[in-house]
Formats: sequence, C-alpha cells, structure tokens
Amino acid sequence: MLIRIFAADSLHENGFDVLEAANAAEALRILEEHDEVDVLFTDVNMPGPMDGIALADLMCDRRPELGLIITSGRGAPDAARLPPTSLYLAKPYLPHQLAAAVERQTVH
Repeated sequence: MLIRIFAADSLHENGFDVLEAANAAEALRILEEHDEVDVLFTDVNMPGPMDGIALADLMCDRRPELGLIITSGRGAPDAARLPPTSLYLAKPYLPHQLAAAVERQTVH
C-alpha cells in the first residue's frame, strides 16, 4: 500500500490525475466506470485471485487503446507473458521514470 501511495503522489506531483485500486477487482470496476482513464499501472503481484498480468491481459482485450504499465520488484516477468503493447517498469523506479512511462503510454 505504501508503494501505491508513493506512486500516486509522485504522479499527482507530475500533473497526472490518479485513481487508485487495492486489487484487480477494484481496478476493473474503476476502469468500467471511467472510460477517460488512459493508462493502467499495475504490479505483477496483487492481492486477490487475479494478478497484474492477468488484469493487463483482460484490459488489453476490453480496451486495446489503454496504455499498460506493469511493474514488479521480484524480477522481470517473461516478456512472452506480457501484453504486446505493455511497458515493463522495474522496481525500484524513480518518480521521473514513472512519469515518463505514463507519458509514453498515454493515448494522445
């Protein structure tokens, strides 16, 4: 949770609007209610039955225009497991690296 707060705060400080979710089910609900969301930033390891890669895969199918950023502190997942349009951002990352990744994945 602290890492999520850090990420959200750093994105706010860089001028991005942020909606936070504690797990994949909450993220899905938010994404269904807010079609203005441009980027999904998710961790591979999330609480609940769905991990971040499964969430990204699902959203890739539902909203192919959605930018996808996947992070992990436990080593990079096999590239073949990641959605083709996703960007992997290894932990630890610096605030400017996260902001640059979001900017890169934002729909213009």
